Amino acid sequence: MIYALARPARLDLDSYARATGLHPEIVRRLVTLGLLEPDRDARGELCFIPSQVTAAARIQRLHEGLSINYAAIGVVIDLLDRIAELETALRGPLPRR
Repeated sequence: MIYALARPARLDLDSYARATGLHPEIVRRLVTLGLLEPDRDARGELCFIPSQVTAAARIQRLHEGLSINYAAIGVVIDLLDRIAELETALRGPLPRR
């Protein structure tokens, strides 16, 4: 049997909201829209892994910088991720020396 040596870091809703500079209601809205993918703790409360702070920053840049509404950001993020995948595939494997 395998046991974890340490619990993974998790942020509750209020801590996550403070870390991202978003109001907790906006965070809940982003979760409802599927833009953020939190876990649930034993009580069923939202909890976020630290890498989700980066996801919130990306959402904020798109929302504020390009004036994209939250509902459309999911489509834009999907397209940007797909473009990144295609660019990586076009580069192919690095040549060996």
